[in-house]
Amino acid sequence: MESRVTPPPHAADRRRHPALRVAGGAVGAIVLALLLLILLWRWDWFVPLINRKASAALHRPVTIAHLHVSLGLNTVVTLDELDIKQPENFADEKEDFASAKHITVAVKLWRYVTGHGLEIPRIVIDAPRGDIVARADGTANYIFGDASASSGKSSDATPVPRIDSLTITDGDIRVALAKFHADMRLLVHMLPPRNGPQSEDDGRIVVDAKGRYAGQPITGHLVGGALLSLANRTHPYPIDAYIENGRTHISLKGTVDDPLHFAGTKLTLHLTGPDMALLYPLTGVPIPHTPAYSVAGKLNYTADHIRFDDFEGRMGTSDIGGDIAVDPHDHPPTLDARLHSHRVDLTDLGGFIGASPRGEKAPPPTSPAGHVLPDQPIDVPKLNAINAHLVYHGDHIENRKAPLDDIDADIVVKDGSIDMRKLAFAVGSGTLGMAATLDPAPHDQFTTKLRVDVSRLDIARLMRATGTFKGKGTLGGHVTLNATGNSVASLVANGNGGVTLVVDHGGDVSALLPDLAGLKLGSALLSAMGVPDRSKLLCFIANMPLRQGVLHTDTLLLLTDATRSTGEGTVNFRTNRMDYSITTRSVHMNILSIPGAIHVTGPIDAPSIMPGAEVIGRTAAAVGLGVLFPPAALIPTIQFGVGKGGVCEAALQEADTRPAAGIAPGSTTGKGRPVVKAAPSAHHGAHHAPPKRTHLSSGDVHAAWERKLHGHP
Repeated sequence: MESRVTPPPHAADRRRHPALRVAGGAVGAIVLALLLLILLWRWDWFVPLINRKASAALHRPVTIAHLHVSLGLNTVVTLDELDIKQPENFADEKEDFASAKHITVAVKLWRYVTGHGLEIPRIVIDAPRGDIVARADGTANYIFGDASASSGKSSDATPVPRIDSLTITDGDIRVALAKFHADMRLLVHMLPPRNGPQSEDDGRIVVDAKGRYAGQPITGHLVGGALLSLANRTHPYPIDAYIENGRTHISLKGTVDDPLHFAGTKLTLHLTGPDMALLYPLTGVPIPHTPAYSVAGKLNYTADHIRFDDFEGRMGTSDIGGDIAVDPHDHPPTLDARLHSHRVDLTDLGGFIGASPRGEKAPPPTSPAGHVLPDQPIDVPKLNAINAHLVYHGDHIENRKAPLDDIDADIVVKDGSIDMRKLAFAVGSGTLGMAATLDPAPHDQFTTKLRVDVSRLDIARLMRATGTFKGKGTLGGHVTLNATGNSVASLVANGNGGVTLVVDHGGDVSALLPDLAGLKLGSALLSAMGVPDRSKLLCFIANMPLRQGVLHTDTLLLLTDATRSTGEGTVNFRTNRMDYSITTRSVHMNILSIPGAIHVTGPIDAPSIMPGAEVIGRTAAAVGLGVLFPPAALIPTIQFGVGKGGVCEAALQEADTRPAAGIAPGSTTGKGRPVVKAAPSAHHGAHHAPPKRTHLSSGDVHAAWERKLHGHP
């Protein structure tokens, strides 16, 4: 009989169990599917989704040609042929908004997933292109989504990711900003390490700029460290940049310890050019017109300010230095400047008062013919562009036409208003001080209050500056102005106020000028020869109210021991014409003198000077008598003298009780320490009640001086 081996029952059941056969088939299918997915997987399958999401987020068409992903702890993502079109309202631009051949980003994914922040070991951008445009109407193609929503500050600041390496090759970016009259191209590329890939040198980035900025040609060249060192605080980031915008040249060289936070700067900034006003579009800081300049100093950053510290240089023929701090976070930005000069020529500061400063490129004159005051309008938009506090001191003033020793200024510009707290000049032992406020008024004008204090100015210094005649004594008094206008010329033309200047005691003044004014022929010739060379100055009074731009004469008196000169008439700053006469008569009897008025009329800048009827009559009589009987020609030239009288004391009393400037001269002509007021006056009109007096009267001072001159105690 045959014997059969029977298999175990459980083995036969497993081979034939349907569930096992189905499970085996499913596992095989999954494994096969995984193998096929690995073999056939394409990241490009996600390209349409990425294109749609990116286009919706950026509000303009976005496409990529290919997507490559290499998964791992350091995940690498590469985008090929990235192209970002212009938004709809910029469709007429010839170039796309942005594009690049390849963009590769490596991310430490595990570090990010575990909450240790985003770290990007490498970014490589190949052949980036860009077209950045901002139009004059305020629209810009780089604004994404709702601009008003993005303008507010976010309460939760997104931390800056750490980027270890950023490489850019063959970059070409166009930047066109209508507000700045700019259209230029930036060419970007990287340089490899100087000593090979294993050296400590990480390479450099190079940016070249060319085009137009602020309506002027611009070229620039910047060499910086490799961008991977931007976040490396132990490796100072080097910068070497040079920009030429028109005739303005800027160089910046040094290192920054932490560029992403603007900390640890060791940069030297050098600025040169024909006019500091041209720096406005480059810096955003409005500066008046200046002559040619060259300054260099340290550029520093803090959390709140951009600083230009310890700078020194020249502006025209003056030296200039100090510290400037700008807070760009304020709106408008705030500026604090502490400046100084060791030697300054006031003509270099002409632009600060609306005049044309001396220099290679002074702005063209804006004053019409016949005007003698600066007519350049105060630039209201620039004043509104910044709030500023300027403190300036010049140790020594060098200018043959200005008998001034030094200058101190303290000026504040806030919300379009100007508060000139102090502008003071030392003149020997005296002081010329000014204070003013200019508040914005309609039609780009300013409501202005100005006060000038003249305190114990040395007559000898003033006379020496004119080069015409000499004198001694001290001058004091005040000038006030209240007006509305937009330039020095318009303010005076619309102004009320006055001039009260007094020399109520003095030494001497050259006899030449008074003698010529009185046509004292013989005395003038002797004076010109130095015999006599001086006349004693007894007093000088100018008390002249300004009413609606017309300067009138209450008193104009120059009294010496030999002559008395008086003036009358008007100077009209509205029409820039004058109608004035000066009469000089001998105090004592004099022969060969033809006294009478000299008329000064016509345009202020070029008046006609003609003798009056009395002078013409006496001259004609002298000529006629000389023909008939020569000795009789002397008769019309005899002046019997007006005598000293009390005219000086009366004029002093008038100036002290009815000062045209609204402020009595008081002690400004006496001895002692000069005092300059620190606040502007607010007087209107020509005459004002005298202030309460706590000092000697001008009569007391004059009497004391007379006693001293005559040797009495």
